[in-house]
Amino acid sequence: QVQLVESGGGLVQAGGSLRLSCAASGSIFMINAMGWYRQAPGKQRELVATITSGGRTTYADSVKGRFTISRDNAKNTVTLQMNSLQPEDTAVYYCNANLYTSTLTRGEYWGQGTQVTVSS
Repeated sequence: QVQLVESGGGLVQAGGSLRLSCAASGSIFMINAMGWYRQAPGKQRELVATITSGGRTTYADSVKGRFTISRDNAKNTVTLQMNSLQPEDTAVYYCNANLYTSTLTRGEYWGQGTQVTVSS
């Protein structure tokens, strides 16, 4: 069984910063890509940023230059540093991992989500 546990959400004023962390645990053989997605009220879930095991990153245009994704392969963790936050960044943020379990079954896993609220 695999679990992804997020932490670090909260309430911040516009222009402020938050740091989200996600730790994957359980019967994991290898993690390919990890990433962060978000879903605002009334909107579809959207990609925020991803990072491969080799460190290659992708970002949504809306967060480029403000957010930075990083990971620790040894600890199976991924972090999202969010700077210059704006009210439109308000959403539930979800951690995502594409991985192989210890039985070599490939799957996609999600965290429970953490709320980020940016006040104007």
